[in-house]
Amino acid sequence: MTTHSPADLHEHLFRHEAGRMTASLTRLFGVQNFALVEDVVQDAFCRALEIWKLRGVPPNPSAWLMTTARNRALDVIRRERTARTFAPELTRLLETEWTAAAVVAEAFSGDVVLAEQLRMMFSCCHPDLAEPAQIALILNILCGFGAPEIAAAFLTSRAAIEKRIARGKRALAGASTLFDLSDADFAARLSAVHRALYLLFNEGYHSASTQAAVRAELCEEAMRLTALLREHPVTRTPATFALSALMALHAARLPARVDATGELQSLWEQDRSAWNLELIAQGRELLDRSAAGDELTAYHVEAAIAAVHAAAPTVAATDWNAIVTLYDRLMEIAPSAVVALNRAIAIAQRDGPDQGIEAIERIADRDRLDAYPFFPAALGELERRRGNVGEARHYFEQALGLARSDAERRYIERRIQTALR
Repeated sequence: MTTHSPADLHEHLFRHEAGRMTASLTRLFGVQNFALVEDVVQDAFCRALEIWKLRGVPPNPSAWLMTTARNRALDVIRRERTARTFAPELTRLLETEWTAAAVVAEAFSGDVVLAEQLRMMFSCCHPDLAEPAQIALILNILCGFGAPEIAAAFLTSRAAIEKRIARGKRALAGASTLFDLSDADFAARLSAVHRALYLLFNEGYHSASTQAAVRAELCEEAMRLTALLREHPVTRTPATFALSALMALHAARLPARVDATGELQSLWEQDRSAWNLELIAQGRELLDRSAAGDELTAYHVEAAIAAVHAAAPTVAATDWNAIVTLYDRLMEIAPSAVVALNRAIAIAQRDGPDQGIEAIERIADRDRLDAYPFFPAALGELERRRGNVGEARHYFEQALGLARSDAERRYIERRIQTALR
């Protein structure tokens, strides 16, 4: 039997249970009483810390927490139903003891908890909120991250994150009810949810924050929330499966993203024997399932690219022609300067550094890459391969000046040392 210690509460249980509890309580109290929702969630965890410290952690701590939150919700409704307006559609049912107990029990049942978490996720992606605010809100409400943790993960100030969260919660309260999955703009909101989860995963995977554990947690939470989308018949679309496939295939590389000394490793440097074969198999299965219907999204193509990399035992054995073809398709679906840069790097692998540099020079909106450290780093690598040591050093030093963290700086410094050999 698995044992738990009270010290695990914040790191594991709060992460996985806070969103479920928040969704159920918001269904009962109404989004206008979100502060009360947060108070009840906090109270449930405080009670757990106090009681478990004395009696030990129960065999099923998740069920204990949900039961505590459910009982606390019923106490609040009994005490405040004459003084406070709860969820409009449930107000009449919460007025009597007989119906209130049944309504509260239903709100904490499995299917309802899933549906309410999805409604909360869609509500966090309110169109009036910028994407950074949407992601901060998802992390805070559905994943249990505090403002300091979010600020550390995104390399920004706590004050900035607190403003984003406050802005998001005002938008939620102003909506009066959580988003209904049957609303007419469901497709547009689902696209926003996909985008937010995609960015959340990428922040975990590509961020060079020194807090590697936080990066891993961001990836895990993005995968967990995307898995929730797969569980509901309305949200389990081909794009959802493609996004899940992409996350699984990239997450498979996480064990090799840093070496034994904690240094970042590029795809070219990674020890592929450390890749997670179970996640690769899961990613391939999800990619197969995403092929249902006629929908083809950028997530499909990116996942297909990741699958080609996952199939190759070495960089040299990679099917670079397939990679270039997929990037050609991605440029048709979702063109961007970063996609064009990645395509040029693939061309260099297939055809040589001269052709790669030519492809970079043909990028129409290269100015969008001016602050992106891996743009000059790519040029530096290609010039190194062409034997132009001076040019390579120039570009790597330019990349060093753009590095966004110590980890990126150390990685680029290693590339400079390689170029000078």
